[in-house]
Amino acid sequence: MKANLDRVVSVPAWPLLRRSAAFRRAIESLFAAVALVPCLPLMALTAIVVWINLGRPLFFTQVRAGVGMRAFTILKFRTMTDARGPDGELLADELRQTKLTALLRRLRFDELPQLLSILRGDMSLVGPRPLPVATLAAFGEFGRLRCLVPPGLTGWAQVNGNTRLSDDQKIALDLWYVGHASLRLDGLIVLMTLKTIVLGEKVHCEHLRIAEEYLAARRANLPG
Repeated sequence: MKANLDRVVSVPAWPLLRRSAAFRRAIESLFAAVALVPCLPLMALTAIVVWINLGRPLFFTQVRAGVGMRAFTILKFRTMTDARGPDGELLADELRQTKLTALLRRLRFDELPQLLSILRGDMSLVGPRPLPVATLAAFGEFGRLRCLVPPGLTGWAQVNGNTRLSDDQKIALDLWYVGHASLRLDGLIVLMTLKTIVLGEKVHCEHLRIAEEYLAARRANLPG
């Protein structure tokens, strides 16, 4: 994997991707449109599982930040309840899921409605996962940099540990992606996503180390 990664990062980064934005957009729109057809039965099955396990509403919606911090509404199947503790705070994610809805999350079936966001142009197939505007604003300059590329259905942080990572580790991986984005890297992420769905999440320590060193270098160059 290290040799493959070395070859990937030698490709020019996001500026090249911007120059081929029309081609990238056409490919992603075609993919989303074609993928919707076989995914419709999966979405119907997911809706039934959510309805039986959690009831209505079936969907979770939230305003998230897209490219350039432009707000859009994300659509996902609901996989958690709103159960709260005595202090009024939401319980931990694992306590608000059932075994079946947790499986839906692992298989990424809850994300399938976001194919529509790709068709609308709010999201890409690959990129940092879309976060709430307030969360990105709290990251300061790093939040702005993270939004230089469109958010994705899957991303570098998601295939390198995802829920096993801290917020700082995720932002390091996301910013490394922004600085090294390429069509080849996107292809690698898609393949790693399929592997993650089958085998489960795993922290790739070497990728994480490289990303954290990259983030440390960016911090050192920030003014003040």
